[in-house]
Amino acid sequence: MVTLASVVIAVPIGAAGGLLAGIWAYRHPLGERILSPVLDLMQTIPIFAYLVPILFMFGFGPVSALVATIIYATPPMIRITIMALKAVDPEILDFGRMAGTTQRQLMWRVLVPSASQSLMVGVNQVIMLSLNMVIIASMIGAGGLGFDVLAALRRLDIGAGFEAGIAIVVLAIAVDRLSQALAERMGQVHHTPPGSFATRHKRTVLVLSLLAVTWVLGRFSPLLLDYPAGQSITTGDFWNDAVKYLNVNYFDAFEAVKVFFLHWFMLPIKKTLLGLPWPWAIAMLTLLGWRAGGVGLALLCGGLSLLIVVSGLWAKAMVTVYLCGASVILATLIGVPLGVLAALNRRAGIAINLLIDTLQTLPSFVYLIPVVMLFRVGDFTALIAIVLYALAPAVRYAAHGVRSVSGELIEAGQVSGCTKWQLLRLVRLPLALPEILLGINQTIMLALSMLVITALVGTRDLGQEVYIALTKADTGRGLVAGLAIAFIAIIADRLVNAGARGARIRFGLES
Repeated sequence: MVTLASVVIAVPIGAAGGLLAGIWAYRHPLGERILSPVLDLMQTIPIFAYLVPILFMFGFGPVSALVATIIYATPPMIRITIMALKAVDPEILDFGRMAGTTQRQLMWRVLVPSASQSLMVGVNQVIMLSLNMVIIASMIGAGGLGFDVLAALRRLDIGAGFEAGIAIVVLAIAVDRLSQALAERMGQVHHTPPGSFATRHKRTVLVLSLLAVTWVLGRFSPLLLDYPAGQSITTGDFWNDAVKYLNVNYFDAFEAVKVFFLHWFMLPIKKTLLGLPWPWAIAMLTLLGWRAGGVGLALLCGGLSLLIVVSGLWAKAMVTVYLCGASVILATLIGVPLGVLAALNRRAGIAINLLIDTLQTLPSFVYLIPVVMLFRVGDFTALIAIVLYALAPAVRYAAHGVRSVSGELIEAGQVSGCTKWQLLRLVRLPLALPEILLGINQTIMLALSMLVITALVGTRDLGQEVYIALTKADTGRGLVAGLAIAFIAIIADRLVNAGARGARIRFGLES
C-alpha cells in the first residue's frame, strides 16, 4: 500500500506535467528543439547521478523519492504528447477552426480528446517507470516493497527478494491492465441507455457498493482491517532451497559456463576496446556518424566522445561500452529469434509475451539476487543481469516488425515459389529490419541504465563511478560520470536511428 500510494501521488504529477510540457512544445517548434536534448539527457543520465543533488536539496525522505520518481517517469509522457498531437488528423483541426474555436478550445476540446488513446499510452509509461523506481526510491526513504527487495539483496536472501519482487510485478501488471483498459474505453463511442443512474451505470454502482461494504466491514472487523501475520503464506524457503540445490549439485557446470563466456566472448571484446587509441576511436565514430547521417551526426559523435576523453573517464567509458555491447549482442541473439517465433506462432507468442511481461515489470535489483547466488560477483554476473533486464525490447520490436510486413508481399513471395524459410530470410526479416534496429536501440538504453545497478556486483565502469559518487555524496563526480554515460547513450541512439532510417529508405518504406 505504501508503494501504491507513492505511484498514486507520482503518476498524476508526472502525467499532468508531461502533458503540459508536451502541449507547450507542440505549440512552439523552438520549444520542442529546446526540450529534445533535455529529454535525451533526462532519459539517459542514470537516476543515481541526480540522486545526490536531490538529496542535498530535499533531504532524506519520501519527498526526495517523489521528486526523483517524477524526473525519471515524465520524459516519455512529453515525447508521446508531442507525437500524439502531431498525429491528429488535419481535417479534425480544420473542423475545429471552422466551428470558431479559440486556440485554447481547439487544444482542450479538439486536439487532446482526439489524441486521448495515444496519450493514455504515455500515462501507462509513467505508471510503469514509477513502479520501476520503487527500489531506488526506497534507498532515499520511500519505503514500501522496494525497501524489502533492497534489504533482501543486502542479505542475499533470494526468497524474500523474489517474493517482494513478484509483489511489485503483480501490482505493475494490475495497474498496467487497468490503464490499457481505460485507454481502449476512451477510444470508444458510448451510447447512454435510457433509465435511472443505477441502470445506466451498473458497473460503477456495483464497484462503489463493494467499496462501501468492505470499508464498513474493515472499520468493525480487525481481521479485515489488518491481515494476521500468522496466516501469511511464504514461498521464500522454496526459492532458497532451490538455489542451494543448484549450487551444491551444479556448481561446476555454472563455473564452466561462466569461464567459457569470459574467455571466448567477453574478454576479447574488452581487450579490443581498451587497446584502441582514443584518437583512432574518435575518428572512427566521426566517420561512422558522417556515413550514417551526414555532417551534423559526425560532429555530434566526435564532439561527445571528445568530451568523455577530456573528462578523464575514457578507460571506464570503454569498459562501459564493452559490458553494454556484449550484453546487447547476447540480448539481440536471444531476443530477435524469440520475437520472430512469437510473431509466427500464436501459442509460442502467448508464452513468450508472458515471460517478457514478467521480465519487464520485475524490478532491476531482483535480477541480481539469483545471479549473484549462482555465479558470484564479476562481469559475467553483470552480463546476465543486464541481458535479462534489456531483453524485452529486442523481442517486442522484432515481433512487431515481422507482424507488420504487408500480407500482399507475403502472398507475392508464396506465388514466386518461396519456402517458409526463404519467406522469412528474404521477405519478412529484411522488411522488419527498421523495427528490429529500433528494438536494439531500446535494448542499448536499458542496458546502460542497468549498468549503475550492476556496479553493486563488482564492475569497474562508469556505473561504479556514479555509485561511488552517491555513497560519498560527491555531486560533481556523479554528474560528470552520469553525463559520460548519457553521451554514450546519445551516440548509440543517433547512430542506430540513422541506420533504421537508412533501412526504411532502402526498402521503400520512407522517402
